[in-house]
Amino acid sequence: MDVIDRSQKNKPSASSSDGVRSTLPLYRTAPVLEVRLEDFERFAVDRLIVLRGISDGLARGKKPDDMEKLVRDLWKANMRHPRASEDLNKDLISHFVLRLVYCRSEELRKWFLSMETTLFRYRFKLENSDHLALMNELGITYEVVSATEFGDSNLRENLNLVARSVNQPLPTPGGLFKVSFEQVPELVATRKVFIQKGYAYVGVNQVVSFVVPHFRSHLSKALVLTNRKWTSMIREQEKDRLTPIVEALATSYLGPDYGQDREFGEISLKDIDQVARTSFPLCMQHLFNALREDHHLKHGGRMQLGLFLKGVGLKLDDALAFWKAEFSQKVGSERFDKEYAYGIRHNYGKEGKRTDYTPYSCQKIILSTPGVGDHHGCPYRHFSEENLRAALGNMGVSSRALEDIIEKAKTRHYQLACTLTFEALHNTSCDAGINHPNQYFSESQKILKEKNTSTA
Repeated sequence: MDVIDRSQKNKPSASSSDGVRSTLPLYRTAPVLEVRLEDFERFAVDRLIVLRGISDGLARGKKPDDMEKLVRDLWKANMRHPRASEDLNKDLISHFVLRLVYCRSEELRKWFLSMETTLFRYRFKLENSDHLALMNELGITYEVVSATEFGDSNLRENLNLVARSVNQPLPTPGGLFKVSFEQVPELVATRKVFIQKGYAYVGVNQVVSFVVPHFRSHLSKALVLTNRKWTSMIREQEKDRLTPIVEALATSYLGPDYGQDREFGEISLKDIDQVARTSFPLCMQHLFNALREDHHLKHGGRMQLGLFLKGVGLKLDDALAFWKAEFSQKVGSERFDKEYAYGIRHNYGKEGKRTDYTPYSCQKIILSTPGVGDHHGCPYRHFSEENLRAALGNMGVSSRALEDIIEKAKTRHYQLACTLTFEALHNTSCDAGINHPNQYFSESQKILKEKNTSTA
């Protein structure tokens, strides 16, 4: 696949001896490289782990210093290539692949733009970037403050006053730039810069404040253009090769598939009501309760709950007995055997292509679109605030924790809302976050078994 043209202007300078580039890539032009299909997907997944880690850190309200450490650790763990000389290629390839993935809707573009901008901001601080090269490439007009101008005692005193007022290092000759004050609205608004005759005097440590908005603006426009190319040409041309990968990556789940619970073995029909109350996440509790009340679920609900139950250890024979006991109360045993039993066996890989289907991840559930009469999907996204409050209250979430959960759901941090629910009900922290309903179940069972052992 064409990914990068090394002759383009945005070719970063060579790496330093410690492996840190002197100039960050700005991803201005799509590159031209031969990329193996497995690397195309693997590099994108590695970068996606970084971006989702950043998203989780921001949603949890981590402080700037903690975010800086998080970004550094995520990048080091996921974006280093076994061959150091290939670090840059991996960086560029992964960005442009994910640009294809996340250009395809306004919601996807908004998330990708925010996470890539945050990543760039922290990498700008962490890596030994060439500020002048970046400003030149971004087309930012600036002047380096000369030693003669810096020698003006009145100017130097004003600069020192601003630096001391915002706890910044005092400016030094050669480390100070003049830019139009219109280019640094963030610094002007927070009174972190000295302005004189229409120019803002910016220290090296403040350059990030006006480089990042330029980066964000370019990427925002580029995502729109990429979407036009994707829909008009690339998608159809690559329908048999790249399109399936690109369209799957946005909803990809990067953890264990939970095809069958290996740690806790089987769950029996006599225990299912108890474990549903104590260890099912809200999405599965809602489906389970709806099934018990209505004795029926539509296809989407049967798939979401059925595969979850399979993953937590419900064997095929018990699954057939469980669903038949409920459905027969509404449709009769004969109709169940004729219309519904096949689908259950199919989920367990015993019919059709005999595919061993795995439970749905949070990402897939969140992006589903339940219709009228459906009960599947993510309650944190699809419930009204009133219904969500009632459901969480029925689970036993305290009023204090409930407000935080509702706030996260309102701000569309649905998985974090589920994580906070888990933490509130189990009186523990879950730093990894909840990314899969079966993960919720496994972690819950682990905690409950440890408590039972300690009190035995």
